Amino acid sequence: MADTADLSPHEQTFDRVREARDRAVHHTRPARESAVERRDLMQGLIGQGVSQADIAREPGVSRQAVQKMPAC
Repeated sequence: MADTADLSPHEQTFDRVREARDRAVHHTRPARESAVERRDLMQGLIGQGVSQADIAREPGVSRQAVQKMPAC
């Protein structure tokens, strides 16, 4: 069995790693929910006959981004 290293001198760094992970997890869920909402809204507009170019022009994103959005 390998000796375990004494990591106590690095405890502050590990705490910061855990805090960064927690922030990322906390941020990920709302971002994912927003992406789903945007996709659903764009699909609704496309279903109503609005062009991808017109959809892209309003929020200021590329038409290619709108093309990819429904597939997500």
